[in-house]
Amino acid sequence: MATPPSLCIEQVNNALREAEIGQHAVEVHGALVGLICGGVQLTPNGWQKPLSELMNDGQALPKNLEQLVTVMYQDSVSRLAEMEFGFTLLLPDEEETLASRLEALSLWVQSFLTGLAIIQPKLKSASAEVREVIDDLSEIARVELEVDEDEESEAALMELVEFVRMAAMLCYSEFGTEPEMDTDAPQTLH
Repeated sequence: MATPPSLCIEQVNNALREAEIGQHAVEVHGALVGLICGGVQLTPNGWQKPLSELMNDGQALPKNLEQLVTVMYQDSVSRLAEMEFGFTLLLPDEEETLASRLEALSLWVQSFLTGLAIIQPKLKSASAEVREVIDDLSEIARVELEVDEDEESEAALMELVEFVRMAAMLCYSEFGTEPEMDTDAPQTLH
């Protein structure tokens, strides 16, 4: 069973505070997914260096935080590479206010776009569909954060989250690289 997003967010936020890094877990996840979807080299050095540049001025992350982010990275890669695993955005649970969840989505999208942009220099020459999605994501990143706590606004947020999820998967399908198979692992024949 997967770790609930709120628990993961809480763990990562605690590790970020301990490391005195002024980021939120949703920003870390957004940037990490942006790097992956942009085609970062799927090796530890491939993603850790650009992520540490974004999060910690190029300094290595403390071990506790590095371990949490590595798990986040591995989960994101496997879910993006195997569509049936159901890639999801790391966002607060429904117990949080609608305004705080909308703010978290906006932060996730901003970080995703930053991660995507620093690793993918060919955004201007991307397919028309990807360029349009990136423009739409830029608008979502600037979304108005004052919102009514009603069913209509809740439904609109769910639509935005689903759009962002599909946009990330579209970017991954255009720019992402397939994870390398572990050639040292024993092979099973069926």
